[in-house]
Amino acid sequence: MLGCTDPVQVLLHVVCHCEDDQLSILSPCSSVLGVSQYGDRPASAASYGSVIVQERVTTLVKLFKARTVRKKEKLMDPDDSEEDSPQASPAKAPPPPEEDMKDIPATVEEEAEEYWDFYGYPIKILKLPKMPPLPSWLQTIVDYRFPSSIDPYTDLVYVVWLFFVMMAWNWNVWLIPVRWAFPYQTADNIYWWLLMDYTCDLIYITDILVFQPRLEFVRRGDIVCDKKDMRDNYMTTERFKVRLKLHCFFLLTRLVDNAKILYMAFFEFNDRLEAVMKKAYIYRVILTTSYLLYSLHINACLFYWGSDYEGLGSTKWVYDGRGNSYIRCYYFAVKTLITIGGLPDPTTVFEITFQLVNYFVGVFAFSIMIGQMRDVVGAATAGQNYYRACMDNTIKYMTSYHIPKEVQNRVKTWYDYTWKIQGMLDEQELLIQLPDKMRMDMAVDVNYYIVSKVALFQGCDRQMIFDMLMRLKSVVYLPGDFVCKKGEIGREMYIIKQGEVQVVGGPDLKTVFVTIRAGSVFGEISLLAGGGGNRRTANVMAHGFANLFILDKRDLSDILVHYPESQKLLRKKAETKETAEVIPDRPETPKLFKAALVVTEQAGIKGTFAKMKEGYKLTETEVNSTRMHLHEHT
Repeated sequence: MLGCTDPVQVLLHVVCHCEDDQLSILSPCSSVLGVSQYGDRPASAASYGSVIVQERVTTLVKLFKARTVRKKEKLMDPDDSEEDSPQASPAKAPPPPEEDMKDIPATVEEEAEEYWDFYGYPIKILKLPKMPPLPSWLQTIVDYRFPSSIDPYTDLVYVVWLFFVMMAWNWNVWLIPVRWAFPYQTADNIYWWLLMDYTCDLIYITDILVFQPRLEFVRRGDIVCDKKDMRDNYMTTERFKVRLKLHCFFLLTRLVDNAKILYMAFFEFNDRLEAVMKKAYIYRVILTTSYLLYSLHINACLFYWGSDYEGLGSTKWVYDGRGNSYIRCYYFAVKTLITIGGLPDPTTVFEITFQLVNYFVGVFAFSIMIGQMRDVVGAATAGQNYYRACMDNTIKYMTSYHIPKEVQNRVKTWYDYTWKIQGMLDEQELLIQLPDKMRMDMAVDVNYYIVSKVALFQGCDRQMIFDMLMRLKSVVYLPGDFVCKKGEIGREMYIIKQGEVQVVGGPDLKTVFVTIRAGSVFGEISLLAGGGGNRRTANVMAHGFANLFILDKRDLSDILVHYPESQKLLRKKAETKETAEVIPDRPETPKLFKAALVVTEQAGIKGTFAKMKEGYKLTETEVNSTRMHLHEHT
């Protein structure tokens, strides 16, 4: 059409592209047949063409005008839309808040079905519904992964596993003699015995294949965690060789299940359990008692075997076959090993020999058990015995030198309180055996939190504080004890760990100027003084039981030599310390009180007000003096 130059064809093309419901195109034949707006007027072919063009142009102009009017109305009123305009999609409701979502039950989202092509045939893949979340404790078990290496000294999982190994070992150690001597294993219950035997064997095999090859070990000072090295190390240990020999012997001979005699696991479990228990002596007492009971158990089994060998009820000495066989034989073992006596005399050579061996072994076994029990109880009460010995020696010393009763009571109180709070009399005796690095770690864990809160040491070198913690000495003061007195040479600095102290003064040392609580420090100015002028100018007394850290001047000087910046900072803080932090200013005399004093003086009355004035002046002077000296030298 772009190449067409005929104007009639152009107009016809434009008209034909108009809307069908608004414009209908008439063919030339319709005009020839008389369908025209001009009636029956005759026309030539040319006149017919011009008339058609004129009509179509007029109609086209009307259509354009109508379209223009509609567009204007639409622009003027945007809410009015055409009937044929597409409808908007419905708006989605906003999601509910998170709080409301918790109350809405979870629904399984419908997912698109998936198919699997099986040799050209689609097979629908079934999808299982989502499972509810597991509880936290069960999720922890599901997420647990077995470690690649195990620390045999600190891993609690290994201690728990040793408990199961020890229980399996005890099952066999206690019941193998019973099954050998007593007729308790029969054809009817053999399956239950075998079930327990195989369960114990499964525990042993798991220990050999899973746990033991994962135990860490030390080689030339390094902790080895490599799987291959740990496995090779276990295969070279005496424990593995003994187990291997016992297993091979059992498989070849089938005489006795020697593979179950895993005594090493039993003693290893005892060592690990005692290491993690707070009161290990209780377990040691139980263990020693179990040794005695097991000795009686073995003797009871041997006695039934001997009675069966001689014939049940054949003599007065053997078991007669009445009652519970195990209880009767155990009763015989108790009377024999503990040498109680009162048993029938043996008659045959076998009975006499058996009884002689019983008495001989019983005397030694019972003596060993009693001695071991004494050692266990003695070790459990060693600390208490040391405390009692120190206290008794101190009381004996004070009595021999006729120390006043009041002082003796205070010494006893100090012993009782120190032992009750600390469980020991001197912490340094316990820590002196440890290396310096371990002592520092323990001191940091115990005391760093308290010392770090002291304002004097804030900003100092951290390592300097660590070194200072190792030099601190813990001292307990009783109620009424003087920590330092006025006029003494200041050689120590004090940090209050627990309790309170008071700065006192007055004629009878009953006036309390200030109370210093836990976390505070005093005496640091005298400690940091260069030389001279380091006498105490205040009396500091313990208000109740007070536990103080004491730092000696010589120790602090040795530490600060290596930390010059911290030394400058401490001296600056000591020099600029405000007196108001120690003793607050006393309030001024009330105006009414001053007016009353003036009236009494003018009236010549000397009495209560005059005495109060003199006492007030005396107290104020003493306080000011104490404040000045404390600021300079404490």
